Amino acid sequence: MSRKQPSTPLPTDRSRRQVVTLAGVSAAGALLPPLARAAGRPTLKIGFISPRTGPLAGFGEADPYVIGLVRKKTAGGVKIGGTTYAIEVLERDSQSDPARASQLAKDLINTDKIDLMLVTSTPEVVNPVADACEAAGMPCLSTVEPWESWYFGRGGKPGEPSPFKWTYHFSFGTEQFAKMYLSTWALVPNNRKVGVLYPNDADGNALRAHLEPVLKKGGYTLVDPGAYQDGTTDFSSQIARFKSEGVQVLTGVPIPPDFITFLRQAAQQGLTHRLKITMPAKFGLFPSDIEALGELGHRVASGAYWSPAFPYVSPVVGLGGRALANAYTAATGKQWTQQLGATVALFDAGFAALRSSGAPQDKAKVAAAMKVLDTVTTVGRINFRKGPVPNVATSPIIGAQWVKSKPGSRFPLSFPTVEHACDPKVAIEARLLPYA
Repeated sequence: MSRKQPSTPLPTDRSRRQVVTLAGVSAAGALLPPLARAAGRPTLKIGFISPRTGPLAGFGEADPYVIGLVRKKTAGGVKIGGTTYAIEVLERDSQSDPARASQLAKDLINTDKIDLMLVTSTPEVVNPVADACEAAGMPCLSTVEPWESWYFGRGGKPGEPSPFKWTYHFSFGTEQFAKMYLSTWALVPNNRKVGVLYPNDADGNALRAHLEPVLKKGGYTLVDPGAYQDGTTDFSSQIARFKSEGVQVLTGVPIPPDFITFLRQAAQQGLTHRLKITMPAKFGLFPSDIEALGELGHRVASGAYWSPAFPYVSPVVGLGGRALANAYTAATGKQWTQQLGATVALFDAGFAALRSSGAPQDKAKVAAAMKVLDTVTTVGRINFRKGPVPNVATSPIIGAQWVKSKPGSRFPLSFPTVEHACDPKVAIEARLLPYA
């Protein structure tokens, strides 16, 4: 496949003066009437679905701020193919419920008559929305779900033509996880025995099938007690297995409430003090996760699919890296989360597809534009021409760790990057500390 480089150089972080301009943007920006609409211009309707409430609510915490930024930056309209369009973003909360996510998508398609669907964060939200869009012939772009969960979890088959015409996805996958894990785990001496927590869901099944073999080839012995159901309240059998086999590295993809339950029980049953590295994939993404664990959350490591260490600037909102994080904190009083940059990246890629289509209200042309999209976003370069399979582009994931902040810091915890195997342009900010 073509590996043509982007026509413009990769942007880097801009000056802090941008923060002064944009820090005041918040969800209140959603109330401002677009100037373009007031001028009677044609309107592009963009549906946006994410989990704002429920067990996955951490993923949606920054979305109102991001949408406020997008609305403000596009208030004067967006020029595409010689026509200036007003932009209307219709945001919806899936409540972390797959059935609700599907219904919201159908309502946005059939009732609100959107032109493009954007959806983010976990198979429980992304997959049902993508399925609804595929069935309805609606262009859909998604992110923040391992691509194998999205592609194979929805019926794609290895080596066979893609079954999808309308839905496209960019995110990390097995290759990126493996690079991150193997790079991070080598930073602290351990016995190379890894306990895994893979639930019986799309993420767990995909990583068990596709990631475990790669980690084994990397020289690690995996201790897998088997699939469990989301919402499990007793992890005694898994803990006993990990203890008996001498596990020193812990990973997996449990939903946040389940990992909190697991780690508290692991502490009570004498496992945590044996662990050199604790690095789940779906927990530890946000400050609220770690704060819920108290001292047990300190030195938990996780992957960062965006952080202020990423140098890329959003072509849509004009911020990236530290400037974006500082603007968010100034506007909301909250600590940055990695979903902040990921949601911005979704709008970056979405607008790039609309522009390159030349006809943003022609659904077939928008889908065709996504098929060959090659653009730079806040999470880095997104190149659908490169694969790894049709309808998918990959993005990096970087090892990071939750540690106590330095004295005088605004927030009690910080999340510095500790490795950058997936993207050396991302700065390493600290060394990995052993969990226990």
